[in-house]
Amino acid sequence: MEELTLYEKVGEVISIVDGWIWDWPLMVLIFATGILLTLRSGLVQILHLPKALRFMFQNESDGEGEVTSFGALCTALSATIGTGNIVGVATAICIGGPGALFWMWLAAFFGMATKYAEGLLAIKYRTIEADGHVLGGPFYYIERGMGKGWKWLAMFFAFFGASAGLLGIGTVTQINGVAGAVEALFDPSKAHIAFTIGEYSYTWATTITAVVVSFLVALVIIGGIKRIAKVAEVVVPFMAVFYIIVCLIILISNATAIPAAFAMIFKSAFTGTAATGGFVGATIKMAISKGVGRGIFSNEAGLGSAPIAAAAASTKSCVRQGLVSMTGVFIDTIIICTMTGLTIIITGAWYQPGLEGVAVTSYAFAQGMSFAPFIGQLCVTLSLMFFAFTTILGWDYYAERCVEYLTGGSMSVVKFYRYLWILAVLVGPFLALDPVWDLADALNGLMAFPNLVALVALSGVVAAETRDFMLKHRDF
Repeated sequence: MEELTLYEKVGEVISIVDGWIWDWPLMVLIFATGILLTLRSGLVQILHLPKALRFMFQNESDGEGEVTSFGALCTALSATIGTGNIVGVATAICIGGPGALFWMWLAAFFGMATKYAEGLLAIKYRTIEADGHVLGGPFYYIERGMGKGWKWLAMFFAFFGASAGLLGIGTVTQINGVAGAVEALFDPSKAHIAFTIGEYSYTWATTITAVVVSFLVALVIIGGIKRIAKVAEVVVPFMAVFYIIVCLIILISNATAIPAAFAMIFKSAFTGTAATGGFVGATIKMAISKGVGRGIFSNEAGLGSAPIAAAAASTKSCVRQGLVSMTGVFIDTIIICTMTGLTIIITGAWYQPGLEGVAVTSYAFAQGMSFAPFIGQLCVTLSLMFFAFTTILGWDYYAERCVEYLTGGSMSVVKFYRYLWILAVLVGPFLALDPVWDLADALNGLMAFPNLVALVALSGVVAAETRDFMLKHRDF
């Protein structure tokens, strides 16, 4: 039997730990929190979604904060809409079967109430300094809402938030996905090798991608939240509309296969999926685990990341910002992830042997646009580049605020961390895919625990604020 390398052993350990974290206790806690907040907020994601969508584009002129409400949402969406929408969905369906998409929807439905509560609490418990600098998020609604005695829990969240951003969801997974897509498009046979380290060789496509993206990231993040928000307000709407249009072209071209795809999704969600082609067959537990795990990775409801951006919004109402924050889950999962999932299922990309990650989605788009397969692959690559780039920017803001809280506001440490961030983006494409995703999942789960505890503890505050706002604004 061939002995595993140190890197492979570390990868196995990370995979085991990831399995422990994302086992039933965390998934039950995520669903239970979402159900509790759905009830305590008065079915906010059903009754008030139209109002929330309207508030998205109605900025308040006299609110306190660093960026507009729409800018805060775009910053949050820039971090939310990323490789999870393209690579994460593909991974979930390939491992958990088409049924994983159903559990992704269910997690998103309750996640909308969770995201609402996160945005509300972020505004209610944020701090605004004399110079206008805003700091808020789970660490503050834990410390100020639950009490000083819980500061250790706030520190726990901030530590894993900074770690998750630097080592997982904010850097390595994003740039890894971009580099893989660029390489698959321009050098699929890996013929043009730039350098070799041990048994691993890296192409010029990967190397150039790493350098260019790192440089662009450095240009933006050094400008802080205001520059990130300005870039996000332009790029996020454009990239979302572009991706949705491409998906619609594929779905309309293959409209006759859509009913069967939905039937497969619902059937395999409760029965598992038998082996087909290169697919090994998924159990119900695999469908739930990967659907919920990748769904949370994509829309971040319950992680506590988005409220860090929401806290910077210029607004007077915590409920109003909560409603705006809620729309992020709807856009991310209900719209974008669903479109990705359907294209993967109707084209049969999910059970093709030898395909993983972005290659699955690229195959799906090429098959779906059979009249122009290269254009389909190019669209995936461009979308992934936009999605991943903005996610790297948004998560840098999240992680920097976590570091700021951990260090008591030491901006010198924050600036040093910023350079570590750029370095992580630079080396990210040269790391193996599976351990990277497992590490990202594990760190996300460790972030989620303290945030979910706080949301449950402060659910009464959410209920009271919601009730008061709705009584005073019945005409909205």
